[in-house]
Amino acid sequence: MNNLLIRNARIASMQSGSEKHFGLLEETDIRVTDGIIQEIGSNLSAQPNETVIEANGDWCLPGFVDCHTHLVYGGDRSEEFAQRLDGVSYEEISRRGGGIKSSVRATRNSSAEKLITQTLRRARRLREEGVTTLEIKSGYGLDEDTELKMLTVAGAVADKLDISVIKTYLGAHALPPDNDLRADEYIDFVCQVMIPKVAKEKLADAVDVFCETVGFSLKQTRRVFEAARDAGLPVKGHVEQLSDSKGAVLACEFQALSVDHIEYLQESDVATLAAAGTVAVLLPGAYYYLKETQKPPVQALREAGVDMAVATDMNPGTSPVASLLTCANMASLFFGLTVEEALRGITINGARALGLHDRGEIATGKRADLTLWDMPSPASLIYEINGYRPHTIIAGGKHVA
Repeated sequence: MNNLLIRNARIASMQSGSEKHFGLLEETDIRVTDGIIQEIGSNLSAQPNETVIEANGDWCLPGFVDCHTHLVYGGDRSEEFAQRLDGVSYEEISRRGGGIKSSVRATRNSSAEKLITQTLRRARRLREEGVTTLEIKSGYGLDEDTELKMLTVAGAVADKLDISVIKTYLGAHALPPDNDLRADEYIDFVCQVMIPKVAKEKLADAVDVFCETVGFSLKQTRRVFEAARDAGLPVKGHVEQLSDSKGAVLACEFQALSVDHIEYLQESDVATLAAAGTVAVLLPGAYYYLKETQKPPVQALREAGVDMAVATDMNPGTSPVASLLTCANMASLFFGLTVEEALRGITINGARALGLHDRGEIATGKRADLTLWDMPSPASLIYEINGYRPHTIIAGGKHVA
């Protein structure tokens, strides 16, 4: 049993609807029973079966949620990064066999054991900042065996680090670089073979699509969403990153959990997100690495009441960022999020972007994903890059770090 009593903490609950800054609670103690927050109060007495953690006035926040990552991949593209800085175009790098082709080749050639080792290194960097729930996508295999291998590796991360991992099938990430399949033929494979298989074997919790001028069309994306719906899997969308392709509007038609990137989302389409209850996921790491200038319509999202999440988009090509707090800082400085919006973006709204309503806030009945921090204020986490780490991390009531 995971029974704990945390005493004398300053609680930034991030509770939904709270009018207090950071959802501040006056109570200072948290009782956890069987991994669930059972009671929040003051001067609670320890029970015989409880482990007591003295917070000594430190801040207690929910465990962070990184709701969009591509953490499982083989190889390394740092040399390509150096080439781009030297003026070599992405197109030229791709012609030389680099870009996503390089990642697909390396991932296919990597054993599951090697992929686990590489992925754990990245995941540990995230966990040490307080991430207790992590989404991991496939999409660097683009064939049956490698996509299944990637999803299996993603599941192994949860077991080895004692954190939650949500697995997303992103077979419609790009066309396989090594065969002559046309896009429609590859989508046939995704819809008729892979989605039923990952659903039946419970290897994925959701399905994603890269709907873009350089990705898959609206018609092809609709087919993937329909197949996911038929298989009982919720959908997400890489949309409006490079152009206004109306992928977000289509995703909302299928009650998508989230639409991600959305730099080119039109303000006139924001109401569609609000009506569908779809979360807008902001990915400032990719914006930074791509030297983008088009920003998501944050003010329109704010005015419409659309929940905004923030994630790392950790991937080998466009966002090799293994720091959710750095991305939260970027979301504030680049996109104009307030400190509170940024923190809600990596807690309660990050959880909602994954369809999880049992975490992301400190409240009775919620999963006990908790972090303790010695810092002046929760705002310190957004203000100072790489300045703080939690001294205690609790995931599902288990003291994991």
